[in-house]
Amino acid sequence: MPMELKNVIYEKSEGIAIITINRPDALNALNAETIDEILQCLEDIAKDDNVRAVILTGAGPKAFCAGADIKAMKGMTALDARKLSQMGYKLCKAIENLEKPVIAAINGYALGGGLEVAMACDLRIASEKARMGQTEINIGLIPGWGGTQRLPRLVGKTLAKEMVFTGKMIDAQTAYQRGLVNKVVPPEQLMDAAKEIAKELASKAPVALKLSKMLINHGLETDLDTALVLEREAFGVVASTEDLQEGVSAFLEKRKPVFKGK
Repeated sequence: MPMELKNVIYEKSEGIAIITINRPDALNALNAETIDEILQCLEDIAKDDNVRAVILTGAGPKAFCAGADIKAMKGMTALDARKLSQMGYKLCKAIENLEKPVIAAINGYALGGGLEVAMACDLRIASEKARMGQTEINIGLIPGWGGTQRLPRLVGKTLAKEMVFTGKMIDAQTAYQRGLVNKVVPPEQLMDAAKEIAKELASKAPVALKLSKMLINHGLETDLDTALVLEREAFGVVASTEDLQEGVSAFLEKRKPVFKGK
């Protein structure tokens, strides 16, 4: 059955899926319905072998995602807040656990939960006009979708504390210099840049990409010796694939490989 999406635009073409949060009047803030729709798209992508890479972005020129919908927080109880945190956690983990690379195309504000969702992606491309921040402190909250954990892992403890404690935003160049984003481009070039990277990733061996993502994500959370054992075992798995034989043959024959994910 086709999905009925009210707050998300979902497209698939040439091995690339694009998920666009489509609530520009609300700066693409995430309410429960929108989170559920993104999760539906990710579930479809996970089952579609034709999709090799994913782009996540926001509609309009102003915002990638301004975070959780603040209107929904009025009168929120502790149990409501816990449920909201669980929803954001589920979305971020779904992005991290997707066995395909996800690129965040940050077209404007990425604030609070919006930045947390972007940090769950594998790569981040930012418009020169992008602004990023963990702004929850400004309304008396703390990050609830992983910001206190993913941000210091990406930018270091000192800058993470400054951003979380003050709620101030940083610009795209600062984000690039501190390793929060991979690339900064003019606004009009953002989607082309994201698609160019997505096409490159889509041309790579899917099994090798899947295992590389898993090893980097999980290896940093364990000790080095255990992580190296995981890498060694994954190396053995990849060696058994048809894609490896195709890659070796293509290299020797001086042609581009055609990987099938087998």
